[in-house]
Amino acid sequence: MRVLVAMSGGVDSSVAAALLVEQGHEVTGATLKLWGGPSDSGCCSVADVEDARRVAQQLGIEHHVFNLTDEFDRAVVTPYVDAHAAGRTPNPCIECNRTMKFDLLLDRADRLGFDRLATGHHARVTGATSGLWRLRRGADADKDQSYVLSMLGQGALARVLFPVGEMTKDEVRAHAARLGLRTAGKPDSQDVCFVGSTEGRHGFLSQRMALHRAEVVDVAGRPAGAVEAVELVTVGQRRGMGHGADGKRRYVTHVDVPSRRVTVGSAEDILRASVVLGASSLCWVDVPLASGARAVAQVSAHGRPVSCTVEREHPGEGAGVVVHFDTPQRPVAPGQTVALYDLAEPDAVVGAGIAA
Repeated sequence: MRVLVAMSGGVDSSVAAALLVEQGHEVTGATLKLWGGPSDSGCCSVADVEDARRVAQQLGIEHHVFNLTDEFDRAVVTPYVDAHAAGRTPNPCIECNRTMKFDLLLDRADRLGFDRLATGHHARVTGATSGLWRLRRGADADKDQSYVLSMLGQGALARVLFPVGEMTKDEVRAHAARLGLRTAGKPDSQDVCFVGSTEGRHGFLSQRMALHRAEVVDVAGRPAGAVEAVELVTVGQRRGMGHGADGKRRYVTHVDVPSRRVTVGSAEDILRASVVLGASSLCWVDVPLASGARAVAQVSAHGRPVSCTVEREHPGEGAGVVVHFDTPQRPVAPGQTVALYDLAEPDAVVGAGIAA
């Protein structure tokens, strides 16, 4: 089988390529050049491209670099900036997976005659009794990446491989060490590749959009301070919000960019019984859930799964859904992804959507 392996320059994709070579497949490595600016996150840098090239050389496979910087700017960076301008909190890594790796790169793999596309994600794909593919959690619970892949559909799952999905991270590193791969001890990438650790979100966004000072008020509308950039404030945020008159920490309950106002409250004030997922953002990995169906929701990459009931906003296929948590949860910021898992098989992703 001819397999194109997305090699990021990290240990997971290095071992994914190595495992496929060991299994006798015809393997070619491909590294995506996505970000043309400076990066110190351990992802998308010049050093990462070189690491991927050297590992491919060690494995004796071809390696190519695909320049998709324009597409990345259009599909990931620009929406990231626009979302902040609208007071939303986007997840660019999920959008990168969807549009870059499992759309553009998968399409290129098809056009180049490859049978499958493989990545180093810690997730698994299995068949189901219904004949549909199922996206499942990786074997290493601490490194599971099914959440960031939750927007994949049947078309992608039928053509992708996750060779390290059955391994723990320690096993991955041990395998890389046995092979003498240069990435064996390389730290995992952190944060957003195009936002440098020195400039942070403020520095990055301030070069691309206007940032505005805003007043802070409590839930009763009383003045409670100010923030320098309302566009950088996230619902549920605690940092920088100070304490109330009762000495308790304050959290952001609402962000209103047009009015330049941030509302804060107590830990109890921010709890929410439900979250609405917009209709246009919904992606069903498996069969769409019926209104009233039970599921398990996960609202961040390493968040604690919580049982829930899924209700359609109104009848019809084009409806969004409301996820009703069994117990009130910290708020899901608008723009964040909520992944839904099968209640009967809680390691299997059913679908996902973006908080409205």
